[in-house]
Amino acid sequence: MTIRVWDYLPEYHDEREEVLAAVAKVFESGQLILGPSVAGFEAEFAAYHGITHCAGVDNGTNAIKLALQALGIGHGDEVITVANTAAPTVVAIDGAGATPVFVDVREDDFLIDTDLVEAAIGPRTRALVPVHLYGQCVDMAPLSRLAARHGLAVLEDCAQSHGARHHGRQAGAMGDAAAFSFYPTKVLGAYGDGGAVLTGDEFIDQNVRRLRYYGMEDRYYVERTPGHNSRLDELQAEILRGKLRRLDAYIAARRSVARRYTEALADLAEPGGLVLPTVSPGNEHVYYLYVVRHPRRDDIIERLRAYDIALNISYPWPVHTMTGFAHLGYAKGALPVTEKLAGEVFSLPMYPSLPLERQQAVIRALREVLAGL
Repeated sequence: MTIRVWDYLPEYHDEREEVLAAVAKVFESGQLILGPSVAGFEAEFAAYHGITHCAGVDNGTNAIKLALQALGIGHGDEVITVANTAAPTVVAIDGAGATPVFVDVREDDFLIDTDLVEAAIGPRTRALVPVHLYGQCVDMAPLSRLAARHGLAVLEDCAQSHGARHHGRQAGAMGDAAAFSFYPTKVLGAYGDGGAVLTGDEFIDQNVRRLRYYGMEDRYYVERTPGHNSRLDELQAEILRGKLRRLDAYIAARRSVARRYTEALADLAEPGGLVLPTVSPGNEHVYYLYVVRHPRRDDIIERLRAYDIALNISYPWPVHTMTGFAHLGYAKGALPVTEKLAGEVFSLPMYPSLPLERQQAVIRALREVLAGL
């Protein structure tokens, strides 16, 4: 059996009865679109974060796009973010009509280098989109100060950070709004696509709700454009309600997996060799991914295939180097830390139901491969 970075089947086997009960509840409810399951999940997800408003949408990409549009950001505006994120972060900014502006990241935790942000702010800058990458939070305090000084909106990209905290504050509760993805691999993952926008601002929330439903307040009457068909599905919402009750347990299990990796591989961590994840001060990491680094990353991944272990790279191509964003004009070397990390990072298997024997097999194989380099 191939050992992969993520596998939902062990979790599904454990929770099958609950998942199927959620399916039956929705199918028997008589309402399949924007019904009680979506409303219930929105209220419960908002309450989990101590936030007043949550609007469920169809995926994390549109959560970012609709949130930006709800903030009044579009054509002619610039949005500062990072290039070592999943491409959907930037696709969403582009989809809103704005221009992404990239800032380099820190080498130790892969998060946006907040010391570089102010230099990137220009006359057309309207928003900051910090990405809480791999399961831990950006230091939001300096970004909040910059935003206040320059009159910028702050939209947190929380696709990889459900339940993470920074100095006790929840990811998603530190900006003007926050975008979440419930793609199946996420810390809180659905059995299909899903997303949400959290905000403490009723005006932003109402705008997102109109935008996700063709721009309508009531049926058949468009209040504003552009409108979208971007609703969270009732079925996914009901499944997420059950999984939300388990979220803290999922996070605890992820931390246990991460702790076993760290303890088993700590003696291999050395300058120029394997680099293990760093948890930044004040952060409570939820380990969406367990990302390590090595200058011979590609050799390691190739050799691990002989052990029937298939690892993942998040992400091999920084967004600013992709041909789809060549029009932005970033030359090779523009973001040196981002580009260096893209050649070294790789992810070890990480999910709450990862069987112990599979994790131990990965550890043994990785140790053998590293010893043979």
